[in-house]
Amino acid sequence: MAIAEPQFDDLYREVIIDHFRKPRNRGTLPAPTQHAEGMNPVCGDEIMLDLDVASGTITALAFTGQGCSISQSSASMMTERVAGRTISEAEQIADAVSAMLVDGADPAAEIGHLEALQGVAKFPVRVKCALLAWKVLREGLDQAKSPAAV
Repeated sequence: MAIAEPQFDDLYREVIIDHFRKPRNRGTLPAPTQHAEGMNPVCGDEIMLDLDVASGTITALAFTGQGCSISQSSASMMTERVAGRTISEAEQIADAVSAMLVDGADPAAEIGHLEALQGVAKFPVRVKCALLAWKVLREGLDQAKSPAAV
């Protein structure tokens, strides 16, 4: 009889599995105002993100890609959390997620259900998987803030 290891219970919390099995906002936008892509060459995770940003607010976003359950769940969870937010709010959420995963900070209130990713911090090799979508989001937000995007 095998004994379940608690660290894996933390890593694959139900919300992460749910987002992997039923990703939210998976697909593409018909005419995105921004498009950004990222890849983790070590493990092969890929995220492509379409954004519609109008007047400094994320009005719609969608992602495609492939990879492990952590990278794809993080992307799904990210799209839900930042939809309808301003660029500044989305950046604050991204900072809070990064602080939680990289620095071991307590989950900030603004991250909501993204707290489920906290267990990933126990596995340094998987942190890059969880942060990939957030790095791609930042690239898209940087595009939206550039003078050419205005």
